[in-house]
Amino acid sequence: MRKTIVVSGGAKGLGRAIARRFAEGGYNIAVCGRTLEDLQKFEQELRADFSGCQVLVFQADLKKSAEAKAFAAAVQSAFGDVDILVNNAGTYIGGSICSEADGVLEQLVETNLYSAYYLSRAILPGMRAAGTGHIFNMCSVASILAYPNGGSYSVSKFALLGFSKSLREELKNEGIKVTSLLPGATWSDSWAGVDLPEERLMPATDIADVVWAASQLSKTGVVEEIIIRPQLGDL
Repeated sequence: MRKTIVVSGGAKGLGRAIARRFAEGGYNIAVCGRTLEDLQKFEQELRADFSGCQVLVFQADLKKSAEAKAFAAAVQSAFGDVDILVNNAGTYIGGSICSEADGVLEQLVETNLYSAYYLSRAILPGMRAAGTGHIFNMCSVASILAYPNGGSYSVSKFALLGFSKSLREELKNEGIKVTSLLPGATWSDSWAGVDLPEERLMPATDIADVVWAASQLSKTGVVEEIIIRPQLGDL
């Protein structure tokens, strides 16, 4: 019986790489995002590249609780229980806390934190009933390191790491694993057009491979936190 992975923000970048890695591993794939055209294109790609892969794509803005619940309901209807949830939806806006535009903090917290909060709460009842599951939260090295031009982005990622740690503590006696992912600079749409050598950033497939490896441990072991940086260090 195929297992199921849910990836938010799954049509591009890190989410796309993770979804492809688990499709290769024989999982059902459920991804959501805000752009239907990107989701449909990715669905066609997965079906073409992985014979027999069952795919659900769903247009949703997860900073809205009702849309997170609707996505979770669609996943439940299509596949039943969820084995792995990857909270990957997020956005980046650089700037200074002292000078960034009004509303930037709210936008970043809603997208980077609320999306994970709402979708986890929508998916967790099934995991708790089954007594198993694994949640990965896409934090960042910005979750542990303040840096120039980080502004409210770093604030939102610190908050996401706090959410992930709290969830780990709440769920550890219920058979549900929680892993915080803290990648450094990784090639994705956020870095498109940047004039840097290819080796200066990590490929998204490195993050996907790490998620796959962490998901394959026995039920008695969990990787709580993963920090992965480019070999040459942070930018």
